[in-house]
Amino acid sequence: MSLKLRLIAMNFLQFFVWGAWLITIGAYWFQNRHWSGSEFGAIFSTMGIASLFMPSMTGVIADKWIRAERLYGTLHIFGAGVLCLMPMIDNPQTLFWVMLINMMCYMPTISLAITVAYNALKQDGVDVVRVYPPIRVWGTVGFIAAMWMVSLLHLETTTGQFYVAAAAALILGIYAFTLPPCPPRLRGKDYHSWLDTFGLTSFTLFKHGKMATFFIFAILLGAALQLTNAYGDTFLHDFAHVDAYKNLVAVRYPAIIMSISQVSETLFILAIPFFLKRFGIKTVMLISMLAWTLRFGLFAFGDPGLGLWMIVLSCIVYGMAFDFFNISGSLFVESQSDPAIRASAQGLFMLMTNGIGAVLGSSISGVIIDQYFTRLDHSLDWHGIWITFATYSLAVAVLFMLLFRHKHEPETLASAIVH
Repeated sequence: MSLKLRLIAMNFLQFFVWGAWLITIGAYWFQNRHWSGSEFGAIFSTMGIASLFMPSMTGVIADKWIRAERLYGTLHIFGAGVLCLMPMIDNPQTLFWVMLINMMCYMPTISLAITVAYNALKQDGVDVVRVYPPIRVWGTVGFIAAMWMVSLLHLETTTGQFYVAAAAALILGIYAFTLPPCPPRLRGKDYHSWLDTFGLTSFTLFKHGKMATFFIFAILLGAALQLTNAYGDTFLHDFAHVDAYKNLVAVRYPAIIMSISQVSETLFILAIPFFLKRFGIKTVMLISMLAWTLRFGLFAFGDPGLGLWMIVLSCIVYGMAFDFFNISGSLFVESQSDPAIRASAQGLFMLMTNGIGAVLGSSISGVIIDQYFTRLDHSLDWHGIWITFATYSLAVAVLFMLLFRHKHEPETLASAIVH
């Protein structure tokens, strides 16, 4: 099997595992368990809490001691076992800790998958900016396939979604041990500072004002990502309580409607090489932030009836919002980092986005929704929720435009990514 096909299979399964439950767990929570929004915010924040330390920790381990693909596979195998435990949990407090362990297994695999792929492609002597996005797009295809499977099997509000994810995680964990070797770059080297000794060299990136600013905005944008993951599917499910909408396709199969977002991703991922080389990271990130504003704004005024076009357009915009931030951001971090700390640098990017950003986005949004947008009958003011999120994204975009300083040099970017 060619290298590209091997990496395609890895990316497909990587995001299939996540897609099987990430978008639909809200429906399971509110439609089946009937637990509170703040409790759900706490559960959803586990991916952020895990990302506060696990990607950086595993990045250090991969840079110094264990081959990245072996660590990657081991984490997925352990994660499969934890996913099988989740259907057995019947209270939110216990579920929080089990979900946290699951996220400690899964979240670092995102940056490890990037590390394994970048290393393999560079060893093959190809242009990563050009070749990686068409490979990564299959991760989105895997996410879509999982969502459709869960939706068509009517598992959106059941524990079956966790068993689907567990099966995929086990397959990927075993397959990972066949991937191209990604050996530690820092094994056996002398360390001259405490940062080197404890594997925290990637934090030296904060010494550069440009990178420090970039990581701060990665936190702020990471918060926006968690908002749409946590509440998008639940938003559509809520229309089932309205007689005029309850039998419409968008309400009966909300995960399929939401999967338009991932279909859109497949298109925008392929556009990243052009936009990144032509306009640079600042413009691409700014486009992402404005797309988040539009994403939430369209949700605020859409509905499954005559306003369905706004929900569909919001899902299309999501592809630009997500890809122009996550994929372009990882490529930018790769271009600014020493190859010896490749895994650690990607782990640091994960810490900022899916760690600190996710914790802020999920926990604060849960409190705000409970305090200001939950009616006396426990129904939610979705218009107010989405308008608030849209305003937040717009404010982040304006600040980024004013504060982030970066001169775009396409030749330098391409050279740094290749080597």
